[in-house]
Amino acid sequence: MRRVVRQSKFRHVFGQAVKNDQCYDDIRVSRVTWDSSFCAVNPRFVAIIIEASGGGAFLVLPLHKTGRIDKSYPTVCGHTGPVLDIDWCPHNDQVIASGSEDCTVMVWQIPENGLTLSLTEPVVILEGHSKRVGIVAWHPTARNVLLSAGCDNAIIIWNVGTGEALINLDDMHSDMIYNVSWSRNGSLICTASKDKKVRVIDPRKQEIVAEKEKAHEGARPMRAIFLADGNVFTTGFSRMSERQLALWNPKNMQEPIALHEMDTSNGVLLPFYDPDTSIIYLCGKGDSSIRYLEITDESPYVHYLNTFSSKEPQRGMGYMPKRGLDVNKCEIARFFKLHERKCEPIIMTVPRKSDLFQDDLYPDTAGPEAALEAEEWFEGKNADPILISLKHGYIPGKNRDLKVVKKNILDSKPAANKKSELSCAPKKPTDTASVQNEAKLDEILKEIKSIKETICSQDERISKLEQQLAKMAA
Repeated sequence: MRRVVRQSKFRHVFGQAVKNDQCYDDIRVSRVTWDSSFCAVNPRFVAIIIEASGGGAFLVLPLHKTGRIDKSYPTVCGHTGPVLDIDWCPHNDQVIASGSEDCTVMVWQIPENGLTLSLTEPVVILEGHSKRVGIVAWHPTARNVLLSAGCDNAIIIWNVGTGEALINLDDMHSDMIYNVSWSRNGSLICTASKDKKVRVIDPRKQEIVAEKEKAHEGARPMRAIFLADGNVFTTGFSRMSERQLALWNPKNMQEPIALHEMDTSNGVLLPFYDPDTSIIYLCGKGDSSIRYLEITDESPYVHYLNTFSSKEPQRGMGYMPKRGLDVNKCEIARFFKLHERKCEPIIMTVPRKSDLFQDDLYPDTAGPEAALEAEEWFEGKNADPILISLKHGYIPGKNRDLKVVKKNILDSKPAANKKSELSCAPKKPTDTASVQNEAKLDEILKEIKSIKETICSQDERISKLEQQLAKMAA
């Protein structure tokens, strides 16, 4: 007899939203029109991009700080334009990168117990894009390697430890880049673009390894992510505006391994992938559901598992890394769903009768230790993530502070994107001139700092006045 139902330990995964008092309330989630997830989570903090007057800001809340968030709660507010994307460093739970409409990428160090004052000074500002920066993504295995992609159709890979742009891929995309995803060991990246192409790129050789034209024929945005086995999973739209998902082998991208039509909703499908269980969670922007699928080696390769449905549509979504989950409750995923005014955790669980550690649900997972230093990766080395066991739960260790040692630009060769600026600079300025320049620079930096502080205090004042006005109106 042939089995009618495919056996899978994830067939009965069910999602459950937490109670109201465990949500993060009264948050003005950003209204900027950009298809990023607006939320980033790690085992210590949840970060949410919010509405901010006079620039861009995001909240960073310790996970336990649930309930109503006060309007005057400190923010990270150093950008001069709206923040479009944020990403926690996988090797340091107190370091977060942000990309903004002000064309810069900033890297921030969050105090161990969260913010007590608004943070206006990043550890480093990475400048190299000529248009807004919509994507930031840390390297999965090399320390201090950060990728950014902007609306100038360029991808820049930075060594955050020195503040330098070491790789600039500015001639590979002819149109806007929708998303970028690192492979499991960080040797390749895959991108989805407005020109309907999915590209697999070797960033260090600066060459396109594989590409597929019209991966999805529809005009609406696509997404492409790497899976642990090296295949690429994409979401997009058909010519008839039906949402599609597809699985590709980069060695032969002529035809997809699998292609499935979903529905006719128009929200972009954001895929979240768990390499340990081979489950992909699909969260549509503006949808009120999360679908989950299992990827296997047997036909039809992409197996629908179930859907978590709720009443409210989602504005964005954060996805907790595996080491932040509660293994005693058989929790295999936790999402942080953004509503218009709140953030609601959703817990995905595999029902089991036993309270013991379920080692089939929790194979060793990527830990917080970097497998390579930035310099080793840029020299051509590759390494898989260093795995840890979750048998006794994950205990966060002490994070070392991010230190940026800037190289003297005048001593080094000019970076590709700064050739024009530096070619006219004198090789060895006289001592007095350099001292004067440094003094001027200090003066300007102090002025910028005081302006930022003024903006932050005015922002707080405006929110207090808004509160008073609301009380008077009530």
